[in-house]
Amino acid sequence: MIFFKTAQWLLTLTLMISLVSLFSFSKVSAAESYANDRLERIQVNQILRVCIWPEYYTITYHNPRTNVLEGIDIDMAKALAMQLNVEVEFIDSSFAQLVENLRDDRCDIAMHGVGVRDDRAKFMDFSQPHLRSGIYAVSRINNTHINTWEDIDQRGNIVAVQRGTYMEPVMREYLVYAELLVVDNFLAREQEVLAGRADVFMTDYPYGLRMADLTNWAKLITPTKPFALTDYAYAVPLNEPSWLATVNQFVTDMKADGTLQSYAIKHGLEAIVVLD
Repeated sequence: MIFFKTAQWLLTLTLMISLVSLFSFSKVSAAESYANDRLERIQVNQILRVCIWPEYYTITYHNPRTNVLEGIDIDMAKALAMQLNVEVEFIDSSFAQLVENLRDDRCDIAMHGVGVRDDRAKFMDFSQPHLRSGIYAVSRINNTHINTWEDIDQRGNIVAVQRGTYMEPVMREYLVYAELLVVDNFLAREQEVLAGRADVFMTDYPYGLRMADLTNWAKLITPTKPFALTDYAYAVPLNEPSWLATVNQFVTDMKADGTLQSYAIKHGLEAIVVLD
């Protein structure tokens, strides 16, 4: 009798373990399927979730005067949603939050001029590029001893860069005579130059345009030839090839029919648009 009850208990336990394992496997399989069929999810939910950085002038900029989002990637995101026949939801993000937001499924795609970099490629996949920018300098209009790119790397000059950007290692290697000042956020770059504690800060073309267009003290200094060019693209969650293919086809279509170029001209970015 005891043997029978023990055997019955073991059989029940085995069945329970099997059911738990099967349930767990089903959950994993369902989760994998859920992630791998993102396009179907988007169309079922009728929402394309797009991560943006709302401080990125001409790219994904929340204009404080109009309270409207504007920029080339705002237009492109709306066009992608229209092509998919869904609504678009913009989700405030940043470059610091980029990996986390894609990993945790807070958005389906990041469309805010994401630089294609090896350190990011471990966490996300990139579409083909739609923009390509090098490094530019921003100085004060009344800084009379820096007027050209060649004036920057001179003794006594202080060059500010934001920590963690690709400008930091590039300028650390490039500068021979000028002093490098590394600050912790993008606003600190401007403050150091405006206060006269730095002579220039290094940025990309879109942000340089912001400074020249929206302030009365900044001037944009363009390198004599393209310097440290970086491709900008759209970032999607890692290992979702069908969704990446959909995004790539969209970019190809926008290049082929002239839409991307028209958006670039609209936002003053024709100098850095990639059409090939």
